[in-house]
Amino acid sequence: MSPLAVALADYLRLRRGLGHKLDDAGRQLVRFVAHMDAVGAETVTLQAAMSFVFDPALDPASTNPARRLTAVRGFAHYLAGIDSRIEIPPAGLVCFRRRRRNPYLFSDEDVAAVTRAARESTPFPFRKETLSSLIGLLAVTGMRVGEALRLEHTDIDWDDAVIMIRDTKFGKGRNVPVSASTIEALANYAHRRDRPRTVTGCLFVSLAGTAVIYANFCKTFGDAMVTAGVGSGSPVRPRIHDLRHSFAVRTLLGWYRAGLDAETLLPRLATYLGHRDIRFTYWYLTATPELLGQAATRLEAFQAVTP
Repeated sequence: MSPLAVALADYLRLRRGLGHKLDDAGRQLVRFVAHMDAVGAETVTLQAAMSFVFDPALDPASTNPARRLTAVRGFAHYLAGIDSRIEIPPAGLVCFRRRRRNPYLFSDEDVAAVTRAARESTPFPFRKETLSSLIGLLAVTGMRVGEALRLEHTDIDWDDAVIMIRDTKFGKGRNVPVSASTIEALANYAHRRDRPRTVTGCLFVSLAGTAVIYANFCKTFGDAMVTAGVGSGSPVRPRIHDLRHSFAVRTLLGWYRAGLDAETLLPRLATYLGHRDIRFTYWYLTATPELLGQAATRLEAFQAVTP
């Protein structure tokens, strides 16, 4: 390990020990240290930091440059306490106003196609099961990818079909009830998972018996989408995180179709998704034609009975 890599490990250990998760920042800083090592930089300079933040391969309209700058500034502040040569990039070098990106809403057929492509991407039967089980779980629960990857066997109440999400965003745990078919699929996977030698308590494991790596799984999912042609004619590029948006919209539509009071039930969806405030749940609700039609029908009914 390079000196910067050692310093990064110490930095992340310290910050996480203080309660900061740093999931995204940690991934960005691993890439930053790899970049520094590749260019032969031994210390953080403004030039080296900016070459990473403004990587030409990044979409300048995305949040990536701003997120990279924030992560590098935090690490540089830490390093400056032990190395006077460190140059801390000034705040405000990247201007970004967060805008809502229209998500790609996966249909059941899309999920099935991506799952098939993911399974066909590997010759190993157990890896096929790991990929299809993960994708299926994300699709039917709207769970965050990191939450699914951190699940342990003991986090699942197999008798009552409830998944306990621990160590989640904002430090709030929650119970996620699932259907009998979902718990059965997870139980079948868990049975197969217990056969190879594992070195982690995580439910989803690699062929080596270690926890599935976030970046590797997301790349496999992305490659499977391309292979399956999912979203090929869409104006927006599908992302794995859009499975969460799709779940939220599908749940709301299900309530409308069943004639339920969706407005009253929205706090339940917010709790299920792990949101601190219902306004964050609104972020996930996209105005699809059917949703707009359902809203128009209810507005007309309301106006008909309103004096």
